[in-house]
Amino acid sequence: MNGFERFSFNLLGQRVKEKREDYVELRSDLMQARLKTPFEAYLSTAYVASIVAGLGMAVLLGAITFFLNIPSMISYKGALPSFFYGFSDYRLLIGTTVVVILSLLIFGGFTYFAFLIYPKVVSGNRRRNIDATLPYAINYVTAMSTAGITPAEVFRLLGQSPIYGETAVEARYISREIDMFGKDLIEAMRIASTFTPSARMKEFFQGAMATISSGANLTEYFRNKAVQYSNENHQQQKTFLETLGLIAESYVTAMVAGTLFLIILQSIMSIIGGDSNPIFLMIIIYLMVPFGSIMFIILISSMTPEV
Repeated sequence: MNGFERFSFNLLGQRVKEKREDYVELRSDLMQARLKTPFEAYLSTAYVASIVAGLGMAVLLGAITFFLNIPSMISYKGALPSFFYGFSDYRLLIGTTVVVILSLLIFGGFTYFAFLIYPKVVSGNRRRNIDATLPYAINYVTAMSTAGITPAEVFRLLGQSPIYGETAVEARYISREIDMFGKDLIEAMRIASTFTPSARMKEFFQGAMATISSGANLTEYFRNKAVQYSNENHQQQKTFLETLGLIAESYVTAMVAGTLFLIILQSIMSIIGGDSNPIFLMIIIYLMVPFGSIMFIILISSMTPEV
């Protein structure tokens, strides 16, 4: 833990311990993300950071509103009930108070929500990385097992191979349970399978546990899983390429041909109508084209499997 996390834990740690049962999903996300910050310290940090962010932005925006007298710049020309006019002399105070309260709620709430969602995002990234590297890691495990290396040593060697990404991290947790806590291999794999974010790795661990418990050939199990996951990877890559081709066709149709058609059509209509300020044409050029392209980039990025 860093200094801020230790300060937050010392300040709120005891109260947060009483809320463990209210944050089961957050605790699970923290474990799956393999974050090193304990739950009590993490939630305490979320509370303190939210308060600090909310108060900081409330003071900043409140000061800007007050010293620039922003409420006086706002005028309303519609009809209002007569009793509202009595508050006009206090609009600076009321406007500043409203800005302070909204800033506190919005920025504090956003910071707290960001802390809650961050472990889930990290867990999702780890899941994608594990699913991408698992077939290659199992090939490595199969080669080591074929050479006569014991299963516990196989996972230890896998954990020492950083090229396998988050799969190696999961293997290191198995080695930790065995070396530091004295667990046997089956129990260590059971714990790792409970907290891994990848359904594929969970299935792999459960199958390995069943194979060891039944006394079957573990090397043959590794070999079969390597073939299975390799075939699944090939199928996923084929599906991704087909989907990518469909997205490319959609982009050309919607963002290239479609926008060109709208620009030409709107330009002709502006010339015929004598419109010197074609708002819709500006919306197409400055909003639809860039934001549409960004959306396609985000879509492709989210769909692209890790390599």
